Amino acid sequence: MTWYEGVFLGLVQGATEFLPVSSSGHLVMGQAVLGVEVPGLGFEVALHFATLVSVLIVYRARIAALVVGIVRGDREQLRYGGLLLLASVPAAIAGAGFGDFFAVLFDSPPVAGVALLVTGCVVWTARGALAREPAGRPGAGSALIVGLAQAAAIVPGISRSGVTVVAALWRGVGAREAAAFSFLLSVPAVGGAALLEVPGLVAGAGGGAPGGVAPGVLGGAAAVACATGVVAIGAFRAMLGKRSLHRFAPYLWGVGALFLWFVSVR
Repeated sequence: MTWYEGVFLGLVQGATEFLPVSSSGHLVMGQAVLGVEVPGLGFEVALHFATLVSVLIVYRARIAALVVGIVRGDREQLRYGGLLLLASVPAAIAGAGFGDFFAVLFDSPPVAGVALLVTGCVVWTARGALAREPAGRPGAGSALIVGLAQAAAIVPGISRSGVTVVAALWRGVGAREAAAFSFLLSVPAVGGAALLEVPGLVAGAGGGAPGGVAPGVLGGAAAVACATGVVAIGAFRAMLGKRSLHRFAPYLWGVGALFLWFVSVR
């Protein structure tokens, strides 16, 4: 892999991981259209950890307050940590119990196209949810619904950030809180998924560069993914504040339909 290919893949990963367009869906489409595969498990793990760092950077104050509060036994922070834990359960169960089923979906390109159309419909409803001017904080019911939305996002083409935030909005959670809860929830989700890949990475490393990618290229791609992720999170929050998140829907519909057409004629 050349350095500019690494930079490009880092840009794509950082942007699509946090904008409501589905990084997994774009990965499947890219492989099908270009006839290539993302190189190596090590490269994938590096980019996932890079986007995890993006969340840690943007929400560093919130995360620090949460950790310190839990250690000190602060009631409110313990409650919030419990909600994040509750919301993480559905995806953990789905991944552990139906991992093979979801893996098969990644080998079926039409699934990603249909899922992108579905994500577009979900994101479009953000317009109605925001019109209700939600201003609440997440509770147990909201956390469970958001967790179920996150579990559904294991399907390639379903945007994790899009469906979790919209689910929170419809539950009456304020826009800023919905975004914070969704992105903080991604820490155990993305981190856990990446950690599960580490044993396979170590077993297949054989002392060579991860995935056959030069260390400099790998580090550069990860740095770009992290920086792009920070910008993408900021853009996502800004669009929520301007009540314009639904504008991603036409893109999702267009790309999903075009990809389904491509799959049908190739």
